[in-house]
Amino acid sequence: MAHHPVRLRQVALVAADLDASVDALCAAMEVERCFKDPGVGEFGLDNFLMPIGDTFLEVVSPMREGTTAGRYIERRGGDGGYMAIFQLDDLEAARRRVADAGIRVVWQHDSPAMSGTHLHPADVAGAIVSLDHAQPVDDWKWAGPQWRQHVRTDKVLEICGLEIQTERPGELAETWARVLGVACEAHTVVVNPDQTIRFVAPDDGRPEGIRGFDVKASKPEFVGTEIEVVGSGFGSARSVSHHHEAAV
Repeated sequence: MAHHPVRLRQVALVAADLDASVDALCAAMEVERCFKDPGVGEFGLDNFLMPIGDTFLEVVSPMREGTTAGRYIERRGGDGGYMAIFQLDDLEAARRRVADAGIRVVWQHDSPAMSGTHLHPADVAGAIVSLDHAQPVDDWKWAGPQWRQHVRTDKVLEICGLEIQTERPGELAETWARVLGVACEAHTVVVNPDQTIRFVAPDDGRPEGIRGFDVKASKPEFVGTEIEVVGSGFGSARSVSHHHEAAV
């Protein structure tokens, strides 16, 4: 895939029933599980990751009371979008932007292979945003050492966007663009020429949060394919140009 200084590399959904949700996603998109990350136990979670090209879809599920993920399920009235993880060439510049803007950091990790910075959702709303850096740039530690062996692209090629619903789309779009150091056009953050994040007004009675992710279809006949996912917060897909979008 094309290299960009900023990429949406991973999207996390949260679900009460981890296995059922992952099974449904794998079946609908014809992808495979690649990794269960023991590191998310630090946050009281269980998870699975699925590669979509060299981007990743993750589903997390709370394993104890009082987790941030559990509160997301309660606040949004069911399963849904949870986290957006961005890969940046210059993470230190992004961390300086965050500090200068007074945005709080709730978790930070640094190692030779991977660095990550989770931002406070009260300061950058709409999802938990993480700013990450991978070394080498085409690897991704969060997905485990063998994720390439599980890549299947018969139906989908990569995650290419998000849709976030909010009562303040302009304000949130500007905040996300400032944090990422990218352009904002109206209510859309242009992450790079291949990925965008759209901020839209709510229309389903649910509160602020991720409500869909765009997936680039591998063949024209798959554009608009519906993705049915179990869980009270998941819905069906809608076609978007030459991509398809799974509502969450």
